[in-house]
Amino acid sequence: MNRSTKLGAVAAAALVLTVTAPAAGAHSGHRPDPARATLPAGDGWASEGAGTTGGAAADASRVFTVTTWAELRAALSVPGTEPRIVKVAGTLDAVEAGCAAFEAPGYDFQRYLADYDPAVWGYENEVSGPQEELRAASAAAQGQAIKVKVPANTTLVGVGRDAAILGGSLQVTGVDNVVIRNLKLESPLDCFPQWDPTDGATGAWNSEYDSLVVYGSTHVWVDHNTFTDGRYPDSSLPEYYGEVYQQHDGELDVVRGADLVTVSWNVFTDHDKTLMIGNSDSAGATDRGRLRVTLHHNLFDGVVERAPRVRFGQVDAYNNHFVVPDANYVYSLGIGQESQLYAEKNAFTLGPGVPAGQILKKWKDAPVTTTGNHVNGRPVDLLAVHNEQFPAEALRGDAGWTPVLRTRVDHPRAVPALVDHRAGAGRLR
Repeated sequence: MNRSTKLGAVAAAALVLTVTAPAAGAHSGHRPDPARATLPAGDGWASEGAGTTGGAAADASRVFTVTTWAELRAALSVPGTEPRIVKVAGTLDAVEAGCAAFEAPGYDFQRYLADYDPAVWGYENEVSGPQEELRAASAAAQGQAIKVKVPANTTLVGVGRDAAILGGSLQVTGVDNVVIRNLKLESPLDCFPQWDPTDGATGAWNSEYDSLVVYGSTHVWVDHNTFTDGRYPDSSLPEYYGEVYQQHDGELDVVRGADLVTVSWNVFTDHDKTLMIGNSDSAGATDRGRLRVTLHHNLFDGVVERAPRVRFGQVDAYNNHFVVPDANYVYSLGIGQESQLYAEKNAFTLGPGVPAGQILKKWKDAPVTTTGNHVNGRPVDLLAVHNEQFPAEALRGDAGWTPVLRTRVDHPRAVPALVDHRAGAGRLR
């Protein structure tokens, strides 16, 4: 039996789990099973219309417990769109075999560095040739191995306090009704970043893969997860050609016509380009009138930028806590093409030397509402301080809409303690 057949057999043998816990809301002496939880009515954009239930109604035959990456892929590939629940127990490593397992024959990173050294190649043209082709083939092999599609009517949930996925990329693509909860998601580490000498004045290394991508999907609830670079913070990455060998992309992307998404009680930590809503100014055909996302009670701790960056969507961001320890910070709330961000009663804890005017960033002219927000425990008009600090990049007020899909709104003074103690994986109640 070869290795792949053996893995498939092990996965198939381990998948089925009979669930004896009652559905959420059932009368019992036991606590409700988190895997059967549904998004509460009125809890953000994902509650619009039919709401978001994921796999809560799954029959016992479509409830799976997985303990390896191969088992997860097998559970999610079981045919049918009937409700399913996939429980993650322990740590699943999508790249356990290491980067060498994805290398195309003939790919040599040292040869790549020599061929495209700016002293040899220059900065005028994008790289091409045999080593670039082999790098692209290697990257394609990694992408195939670490990306997994989450089907419609699915709940993917961590068991207990230590469920984790390392280096995997969850793809919620073109489906409806998905719940993802209680998982530590360590950002994928791109084994084969591409050197682009034309990116900026001195070139840049560009990487792929996000921990979670919501692409063209609707009714998605992302709750009580921890997104982190984990073992591989950017500070640990080497430099080549004088530029950081960037092996991370984003943590969460909501893009290409995705709609009706609630992101609640998550932790986003130690990352650069964190959360993007809308990935292109030219995507109006798919994104205009969609990308409606609610962000509430999330902790953004030590992230550099995109918390979030918004294009097109009506985004409701309230009761989030933003912790900014130092001057490496770029911005939190990015105002982009035709965006309508409503930011209310958030708390910002800024370190010394970080001005409040930097919280907002203007990418394109679009209206934004900022109301009731606190900075270091005091009320601050984020729009006014931004426009005072950056008069050449002044923003307009009034996003043109008022959010109504909220179940609770806390005073911003209470947000830091509340969010810091309750957000993230392992803290379901």
